[in-house]
Amino acid sequence: MSVLRRLDWRVLVPVTALGVLGVLLVWSATRPRMQVAGQDPQTYLKSQVVHVLVGLAVMITLALAGPAALRAWTLPAYAVSLLGLAAVLTPLGRTANGAQSWLSLGGLDLQPSEPAKVALVLMLAVLLGDRADGRRGPRVLPALVVAALPLGLIMAQPDLGTAMIMVVTAGGMLVVAGVRRRVLLLLAGAGVAAAAAAWFLGLLRPHQVQRLLTFADPMADPQGAGYNAAQALVTVGSGGLFGRGLFQGEQTGGRFVPEQHTDFVFTIAGEELGFAGAALILVLLWAVLRRALRIAGESLTPFGTLAAAGIACWLGAQTFINVGMVLGLAPIVGVPLPFVSYGGSSIVSCMAAAGVLIAVHRRRPRADALAGSALRAAHRAWPAR
Repeated sequence: MSVLRRLDWRVLVPVTALGVLGVLLVWSATRPRMQVAGQDPQTYLKSQVVHVLVGLAVMITLALAGPAALRAWTLPAYAVSLLGLAAVLTPLGRTANGAQSWLSLGGLDLQPSEPAKVALVLMLAVLLGDRADGRRGPRVLPALVVAALPLGLIMAQPDLGTAMIMVVTAGGMLVVAGVRRRVLLLLAGAGVAAAAAAWFLGLLRPHQVQRLLTFADPMADPQGAGYNAAQALVTVGSGGLFGRGLFQGEQTGGRFVPEQHTDFVFTIAGEELGFAGAALILVLLWAVLRRALRIAGESLTPFGTLAAAGIACWLGAQTFINVGMVLGLAPIVGVPLPFVSYGGSSIVSCMAAAGVLIAVHRRRPRADALAGSALRAAHRAWPAR
């Protein structure tokens, strides 16, 4: 019981609530399709429940393991993530929506880029944290190599959305690690130059170029290239303040939004739960992000600070891109909403990140221990009479 009391419920509660909401929204989106196909309408519901339960188990396991165990597991996890990303590019990989991002193994579809986010955060936290409290600065070059390896494999798929999230995550961790401003500006300039070169030299795939052009003017072709963006805006805005009611969405029931249970799950919340329900999801996500930043600030070690900050950057960037896709504020690059969208790889990886946050939080001394240490220090400093 003492261990359970030290778990951070300010992470557990919003993460669990988001998982439950995701189960309901996924069921609402997939039930009509399965009924029309004459299949079990609870197929996706059952799968998502399993995803959430497995994710919660992984979260608790990592939370109880502690930072020392996480550091010990980091290098093997990073190596396995690279192997998974490389395997995707072999005949074992499966292509979906223009990207060869999936592995089909024994009837299971796995997306290695999702757990690779966790491995990258932990590996960068180890590298950048080793010298963050010393006179020498953080090891920037090894950190860049560690980030470039999975990033290159992901761009080869190509998965622009995940690559964007990894760049933001690595950049945020470099800032937190105290890398010199001159180096950060140089890296930012190199990133902008690389993006410009990819555009003007025709290195992007045709579907990526089309998505970026559609983002600039989604209503130019609302029945063609801009269909997803147009339908997402219509759906998310049709629920009013409190929505049409769960399982009552006309757009959702009519299956007007493609990939609604994955990348566009936020549209279901907007239509069926209204502004209030969509805002609740954002508040819960903000609670997790705020807690991650608080844990980063309170951590006793550079590793803990960097790991928590990296998770905050990752989840924050992914949330912004996903919700931005729905609202027309970001191009459609195919990233799931953390803790909510359908998919075992995404759910388990996000909950693993939450477990890392709790593990870092548990490393803090208890308030009574801090008070006792302060009293002992004051007693030693008090002059003898």
